[in-house]
Amino acid sequence: MNSVHSTDSGQFESVIGLEVHSQLLTKTKMFCTCPNIFGIEPNSAVCPVCLGLPGALPVINFEGIKLAVKAALALNIDINKRSVFVRKNYFYPDLPKGYQISQYLEPVSSGGYLDIKVEGVEKRVEINRLHIEEDAGKLIHVENESYVDLNRAGTPLIEIVSEPNINSSGEAVAYLKELRNILVYLGVSDGNMEEGSFRCDANVSVRKKGDPGLGTRTEVKNVNSFKFVEKAINYEIERQIDVILDGGKVIQETRLYDSKEDLTRPMRGKEEAHDYRYFEEPDLPPLILTDKFISEIKGSITELPTAKRERYATEYLLTEYDGGVLTQDKEIALYFEDLIEINEGRVEIKKIANWVINDLLSELKTRDKMKVRKERVIDLVKIENFLGLILEVETGNINKNTGKTVLAEMLLSGKKAGEIIKEKNLAQVSDEKGIGDIINHVLEENPKELTDLISGKDKLFGFFVGAVMKKTKGKANPKKVNEILKRSIAEKIKGCRE
Repeated sequence: MNSVHSTDSGQFESVIGLEVHSQLLTKTKMFCTCPNIFGIEPNSAVCPVCLGLPGALPVINFEGIKLAVKAALALNIDINKRSVFVRKNYFYPDLPKGYQISQYLEPVSSGGYLDIKVEGVEKRVEINRLHIEEDAGKLIHVENESYVDLNRAGTPLIEIVSEPNINSSGEAVAYLKELRNILVYLGVSDGNMEEGSFRCDANVSVRKKGDPGLGTRTEVKNVNSFKFVEKAINYEIERQIDVILDGGKVIQETRLYDSKEDLTRPMRGKEEAHDYRYFEEPDLPPLILTDKFISEIKGSITELPTAKRERYATEYLLTEYDGGVLTQDKEIALYFEDLIEINEGRVEIKKIANWVINDLLSELKTRDKMKVRKERVIDLVKIENFLGLILEVETGNINKNTGKTVLAEMLLSGKKAGEIIKEKNLAQVSDEKGIGDIINHVLEENPKELTDLISGKDKLFGFFVGAVMKKTKGKANPKKVNEILKRSIAEKIKGCRE
């Protein structure tokens, strides 16, 4: 899928490669025992190893290796039984050692792919490699001053490098969303883009359509939201095309995306591999992985989003859209599956899916709760309580609109649906005599509309339904209202004919 530009720029196509950095969910850092915790007091989680003090030696975090291999296997990347750590040398204020421990020519894994779907079209994005490294610290800018927090220095990272076969910002975002979802499902990363534990560098270039060569690329660094990735790539594509059409040449450089101005700005000249002076880390031996280790990690991988979507379609007969929404968040998918388990066939699965998608997720999004973990969702509305609400509607005790009101209250109070219905007197009026009496009153109060209805203006039937619901303050059972109203109208018509 190629990008579409203005008339003059329609002769170009974009070529995009993504470098994703994802922090690993380990208890300690990659090469020392400092805690791997976000948000604690600045410079409180540091030691001689992650500060690079003389004589301090790194030790490989075994859990970090396991998580990296797990991610690689889930992304169809071949595991290299022998890999090597290297020193990537460069100076930056938040890199206390003056180098970063990473991998280069001999990474832990290489050669994989991730299948995505954009606007109904499937595409395979090839992955060059996944390697292990440590994160740098963090610079905090306040007005005209900058501060260094080294808590993040040494945090375990995996870098996932795609091949440059992404051709639009839409494909890039679809790839990133699917990648993030997989890493979260695996428990490899929390995927929190705001905290920087999942971030992306985008290498963008343009070329004439049909040209097999690659154009000069620029790298847009550390974009931390899907929305901004899309905007940054689109801007950079248009900027490069404008440069070429104006007779200029695109400069290979690193740029930063300014979300306020919606543009990219030059940061520095783009480094090449030789600029980093890679050499083998002298304090760490080669990493050797056994077949048994790799097999055990592979066996620990649970059902991933794509497999879940396929199962929802075949086992639950859900649409592709429903499956996509339900699996975009692991905790929501598990919540939905738990609902089905305790439901025991009382309510159609499609109806349960609709409740989760159209009602629960809507309420959670309204309250900005979409990022909470499963435990927090259960705190808001426990699974058994949510199913109880669905049953209240399905059995006719309350109607769907009232159900939405009850759900909002459940999210606020944590109470069961039955308690709220009783406290607020929300139960539907289903008594035939009571509804019949109300219908008779409504018909008597609106003689002209009744005459018009009898004479053939069928649309007025809805008017009477609405009037009855208004009189009962929405508590009348709509199904019963329709049934009894139809009988009452039929009797009136019969009486007129006689």
